[in-house]
Amino acid sequence: MSSSVGGFDMKMDKKALRKQMLDRMKELSKPEYEQLSYEIASSLYSSPLWLQAKTIGITVSKPPEADTWQIIRKAWEDGKRVAVPKCIPKAKQMVFRELKSFRELESVYYGLWEPNPEKTDEVRSEEIETLIVPGLAYMKNGFRLGFGGGYYDRFLEQYKGRTVSLAFELQVITGFQVENHDKPVEMIITEQQVWASGNA
Repeated sequence: MSSSVGGFDMKMDKKALRKQMLDRMKELSKPEYEQLSYEIASSLYSSPLWLQAKTIGITVSKPPEADTWQIIRKAWEDGKRVAVPKCIPKAKQMVFRELKSFRELESVYYGLWEPNPEKTDEVRSEEIETLIVPGLAYMKNGFRLGFGGGYYDRFLEQYKGRTVSLAFELQVITGFQVENHDKPVEMIITEQQVWASGNA
């Protein structure tokens, strides 16, 4: 009986799984990437987690993860407040800051885009009603494998709002090792379906 699921070995360590998943995501062509990202975003817009939230917490995406730039634009159009994270590497923590324009972003380490502290104001975690949590791999029960920095894991320990992740269907796999500190998201939206994990 093989322990390989969808081309992934369930006994694989997280570092290897992250690399394999990134490689798989990078195989998406540009048109496919754009279309799938659009379909995921369209499903998000009809979700109560989007409709009922006045303030959205969201990371500025970097390919090959599902595009969030279009989602930020849509949030502004819908009159929502957009809060994006600023990482503090020394403390291994992050704070969210309100983004009103893409011009308020600056490129930091690893080519990530973050809010410029001189141009943006901090948003407290309790003000964020729905947090869009990034990740590389997901299980249907809401557990996620992040990018390895642990920033969101630490933030989720004290965050009390709603949580949703956006993923390509290929990122949803059967299993990976879950740690005691891991916090599941309550919903995962892919281009094909919406997984409600029951972890509200």
